[in-house]
Amino acid sequence: MIERAGAGPLRRLVVLRHAKSAWPEGVADHRRPLAARGLRDAPAVGRALAEADCLPDLALCSTAVRARRTWELASAQWGTPPPVRYDPRLYGAAVPDLMEAVRETPREVETLLLVGHNPGLEELVLELAGDGLDDTLERVRAKFPTSALAVLAWRGTGWPALVRGGALLTSVTVPRGRKGGER
Repeated sequence: MIERAGAGPLRRLVVLRHAKSAWPEGVADHRRPLAARGLRDAPAVGRALAEADCLPDLALCSTAVRARRTWELASAQWGTPPPVRYDPRLYGAAVPDLMEAVRETPREVETLLLVGHNPGLEELVLELAGDGLDDTLERVRAKFPTSALAVLAWRGTGWPALVRGGALLTSVTVPRGRKGGER
């Protein structure tokens, strides 16, 4: 159930799956770097968030190298990036662990960016979205690829109040960088 207007400030949870990673031989999963496409796409993610006026007040990021690098390249597109918390619980996390991290977010944060991995992020979006605009829910159900951004909006007095089905999925985008250089 989506809370009534006036039940608290509008809050947004921006869910970002890390950019495309490489699979170098002999490198542990946690230490995998971004692939060439990921290095192009991560800055495009940052530009897309700025263009959508969806910059976070705080970012929670997995400790995996590919997630950290996605955050670094995306946030470098903004004048002053917000604080980031690297949380080991987000690496390979299932929905309960992701929700625990989200619910610990300070009350003053109105837009939170969560940078992590599938399948947990896709499952989180589907669990929290009580409804979606246009075909957003169907798009997430079909595929939540690398560099995908999902924006969930809800009204509430604090992050612990975010519940299953309590948000509206307002957008799903997959920003892609261009080969041969950026804008």
